[in-house]
Amino acid sequence: MAQVGSLSAEIETLNHVLSLVEAFRAFDADNDGRITKAELGGILGSLGYNASEQEVSAMMQEGDKNRDGFLSIHEFLEMNTRDLEGGNLASTLSTAFEALDEDGNEILTGEDLHGIMQNLGLDLSLENCVHLVASLDADGDGAVSLDEFRLIVDSLI
Repeated sequence: MAQVGSLSAEIETLNHVLSLVEAFRAFDADNDGRITKAELGGILGSLGYNASEQEVSAMMQEGDKNRDGFLSIHEFLEMNTRDLEGGNLASTLSTAFEALDEDGNEILTGEDLHGIMQNLGLDLSLENCVHLVASLDADGDGAVSLDEFRLIVDSLI
């Protein structure tokens, strides 16, 4: 098992990534799964940043790897997690997800996540686990699919 300091740093990294997922959802005003230049400029303005159109364009160009004119959640996470070191956490979470998927349904509920946290020796309440899953649950089915979960894991590698 990881040392307490290391585990604490990994949890902090996970919390940062989860905050980014929530930020993406805030930027994605029309909930279409992508951020437009207008949405990016609008949210920056509402946060008190007076970004010029050129600055917003530069941010979009930096993040829009497939050059479709939008930021996907993948691109947004990649753009905002480049400097994070969460490889051990990604490995731990990925292994845990696979271990929990005994029935092969490729979903993770808040209860499942609570079990993972307990097995890792972390005191994270069931309520917090349910909230974390809800923040990652892109399709609103009450669970995180393997694909939704991989978004987080991939951003930590």
